[in-house]
Amino acid sequence: MAPDLTQKLEADIRFLHGMLSDVILQREGAAFFETLQDTLKLSSAYRDKKSESDFKSLTQLVGGLENPAAEKLTRALSAYLTLVNIAEEHHKVRLARHEGEISLSSTFASLAQAGIAGEKLFQSVAALRIDLVLTAHPTEIMRRGLLQKYTNIARALEIRDYTDVPAFEQQLNNDAIRREIFGIWETDAIRKKKPTPTDEAYGGLLVFEQTLWHEVPRYLRELSAALHAHTGKNLPPDAAPVRFSSWMGGDRDGNPNVTHMVTRRAVWLAQWMAAVLYEREIDKLRFELSMTAASDELKNLTENAHEPYRAFLKKTVGKMNATRLRLEDLLQKSTTQITDYYRDTTELTAELEVIHRSLCSVNMQVIADGRLADILRRLAVFGLYLVKLDIRQESARHKQTMGEITRALGMGDYADYPEHEKIAFLCSELKEPRPLVPAELDCSPESREVLDTFSMLAQIRTESLGAYVISMAKQASDVLLVHLFQKVSGRKKHLRVVPLFETIEDLQNAPRILKSLLAIPEYRALIAGKQEIMIGYSDSSKDSGILTAAWNLYRCQEEIIAVCREAGVEATLFHGRGGTIGRGGGPTHLAILSQPPGSVEGRIRVTEQGEMIQAKFGLPSVARRTLEIYTAAVLTASLMPPPGPPESYRKVMEQLSETAAASYRSLVYGNEKFLEYFQAATPERELGNLNIGSRPAKRRAGGIESLRAIPWIFAWTQTRVLLPSWLGVGDALARLGEAGELHTMRHEWYFFRSFIDLIEMVLIKTDPRISLSYDAALVPEALGTVGEEIHEKLKETTKRVLRLSNTDALVAYDHNLQREIRYRSLWLNPLNLLQITFLKRLRENSENEALRRGLLLTINGVAAGLKNTG
Repeated sequence: MAPDLTQKLEADIRFLHGMLSDVILQREGAAFFETLQDTLKLSSAYRDKKSESDFKSLTQLVGGLENPAAEKLTRALSAYLTLVNIAEEHHKVRLARHEGEISLSSTFASLAQAGIAGEKLFQSVAALRIDLVLTAHPTEIMRRGLLQKYTNIARALEIRDYTDVPAFEQQLNNDAIRREIFGIWETDAIRKKKPTPTDEAYGGLLVFEQTLWHEVPRYLRELSAALHAHTGKNLPPDAAPVRFSSWMGGDRDGNPNVTHMVTRRAVWLAQWMAAVLYEREIDKLRFELSMTAASDELKNLTENAHEPYRAFLKKTVGKMNATRLRLEDLLQKSTTQITDYYRDTTELTAELEVIHRSLCSVNMQVIADGRLADILRRLAVFGLYLVKLDIRQESARHKQTMGEITRALGMGDYADYPEHEKIAFLCSELKEPRPLVPAELDCSPESREVLDTFSMLAQIRTESLGAYVISMAKQASDVLLVHLFQKVSGRKKHLRVVPLFETIEDLQNAPRILKSLLAIPEYRALIAGKQEIMIGYSDSSKDSGILTAAWNLYRCQEEIIAVCREAGVEATLFHGRGGTIGRGGGPTHLAILSQPPGSVEGRIRVTEQGEMIQAKFGLPSVARRTLEIYTAAVLTASLMPPPGPPESYRKVMEQLSETAAASYRSLVYGNEKFLEYFQAATPERELGNLNIGSRPAKRRAGGIESLRAIPWIFAWTQTRVLLPSWLGVGDALARLGEAGELHTMRHEWYFFRSFIDLIEMVLIKTDPRISLSYDAALVPEALGTVGEEIHEKLKETTKRVLRLSNTDALVAYDHNLQREIRYRSLWLNPLNLLQITFLKRLRENSENEALRRGLLLTINGVAAGLKNTG
């Protein structure tokens, strides 16, 4: 990073922290402020000298505070970290502008240098289908009211960068920042109640209203300009290289709170927000188009009105108003009398294209390319639905429902049928015109909800819905069964059905299952030559560790693509990634380019979860940057895919994977003390008290296997161990020792290089001294050996990774990240010690609400300090 840019970041942080310090001193008094300063002095001394005496002094200071002071200190440290986050996010965009990082123009230039012809580049960009799927997060921490304040501060920081703003305007801007910081300090960071699925669905829409609605057309203008510069052609107006879907309000897997009524309401909410936004834009367009010259087509449609554009758009605005009012009726009372409204996107698009043709025909292309072009581009991306809603349900629930139907029909229990009989039954019923479900079927509430969901989906217009995802898909019949339920419900155009393969066993079986499915003529008749497959990163990592999961995911994709090619079917891979590296997260560009060759081909779906939505799309400049990175990465992976690994690399990976899985499972599933240690050393048991996501933390009662992958990683992240994101890697590398093949793979194979880079990113966030403090304060002596083994493995893993990377420091390739981690430890280390204090006291007095509140605040703070939860 250039020194002057680093200084700008540091100046931003000093400016924000100075304001926060003023607020704290004013509101909390000199005595507390002195405690805060003493804490930071000791933390700074420990960070700089790594002195054990400084660490003990810091531990004693924090541990000796009364609960109210400890809570206040937690709030202060968390607020400082939050402001660091805001400044750093703003700075990343500043860096991108100055350092020539990945951009559309540089990507197009690289592709041209690689021999990609202009026409092929144009066609590839125009055909891109990047679908970003927003999902709720069981451990999403931040309250949305606070998120808005953070966004306002970030936008104000952009203004501070402008050198031509008058001094008085800058003072007004600074005053606005001060008010937001004051508001942050005085706002309760803890939710009073858990959000409902409807709350999550509505909250997920806010990012569209606040940023994406404005930034997507601007991004598409930038893309079109870059494309024209390199190919001489503009991006077609109906091209939508990036689209958006959502699981919020549609994901019912393991969440009984998501009912068919919740899903219907989520669809209506998205349609309503789209109607509000379009009505606003079209009304502005009507005001702008006061010109009188028009095409004969438009003159005839408006009966030669003096201002034909306004006359034409008056009807459009009125109909959009009716569309909005209809949706408000549905949301308020589930019924409406309004019949003249826009039923689908093509209807509105056709009307606006009349305006566009007219303007172009009278030489007013410059007007046509303004607000009107932006609205047409929005219609291509957002439609009249804003975001398509995916539906997700577990395969076992479908089988249970069909079992109750077949029993009622005297046909035995469907769940007991062998696979070949299930397929024969399903194929037969797909062609059968008679109704399958008895009119008065007496079934369980769970099965009734499944049937009600399909009936509800049959009444929703197709363009508002995305895929129907089947979690825990085990057989070809699981996919056929969902198609049968769609047919039974009366749905004419079936939603695409997407099997989700999650565990290591599922990933290994996926190609066989897919091959069986694509060999069924009745199924092929339903899919129009296209198949989407979802692969899950979280459960596969929790199952056998990150290295084994990564390799099995790679192989699974290779084999799935081969199966689809052999069957003549176009495959789209849907990546169920999380925010953390242990759940498939990491830098977007790195992740996409490390996929197997041939697995992208201009099409990809990826989940964006929880706090990552805000991190990637919450600020206008960051949102555009995110879209740019996705586009550049998918284009590069499609047109210049990295070569596949030679057989020697594959053999090494098989050895690494086998050893890593054995090491991981030996500790996590084989050590009888592990579960008890995990619950003692981390805040896992206390997570249930967090008013965060609407989904339960566990799928069912039980041990590690029943715990959802997200809180599993969340708990380890809090204690700075991050166990799931590295366990098994050290032992695997140790098995191969100094094998030259490993070093060659590290430098020459993109997949392995990116994997080791990600492991380094994890390891630099760990802190053995902090995690040992959790053990010392919270873990019974009888369980101490588990902690000792974990810390020894962490030490060995770090040593092996450094040796493989031939460096003395982790992430030597990223000095910005090194600086970030070191810098944040000033506030993060005392937050961890506060968390230990609250955990210890709460476990001794479990009914104390003040202690529970203090703990939750530390969880918020540590998550902010590490910039992720689970």
